[in-house]
Amino acid sequence: MPLLEIVKVPHKVLKTKSKPVSDFGPELQQLIDDMVETMRDAPGVGLAGPQVNQLLRVIVVEFGDEEDEQVPPTLYTLVNPEISKMSNETVMGIEGCLSIPELVGDVERAEAVTVKAQNRHGQVVKIKASGWLARIFQHEIDHLNGVLFTDRTTAIYRLEDFVAEGEDGEHPGTIDESFDPPLSV
Repeated sequence: MPLLEIVKVPHKVLKTKSKPVSDFGPELQQLIDDMVETMRDAPGVGLAGPQVNQLLRVIVVEFGDEEDEQVPPTLYTLVNPEISKMSNETVMGIEGCLSIPELVGDVERAEAVTVKAQNRHGQVVKIKASGWLARIFQHEIDHLNGVLFTDRTTAIYRLEDFVAEGEDGEHPGTIDESFDPPLSV
């Protein structure tokens, strides 16, 4: 399975709406396998079709338990995903993106979502997600609609300059060596 090239901004495919998938044959299966391998190699926790120059409504997400790092991550391979429900409660969080590797930003997202999609074999699935998993699904589905996290952010930071928020909620102007950058999706 070859690694795919992850396209970067300002590539026009990233701002283009993806097309629904109707053929679940060998080409789609190979694309999904290649996307999973590419996401893992990057490394990231999510990847959408447009990020590998494919205008198809396909996402792959792999994320573990927020509470217990010993629990192995779950892999989601979703075709034609749509958010069917969003919580009214929103949360602010830091996001990065494999297609915008130099930047991170504050993005407000729904705390919980329900995603309706098809699995890689065309069977309908419904996933209820909250916390970071909900954020990842929203981020990846945005990609399918030509929307980047930078379109939704309230503040953008260069990753090399970014520091963890202080207790006062401000971004201090010095590098915090213990800062663990956000997951790239």
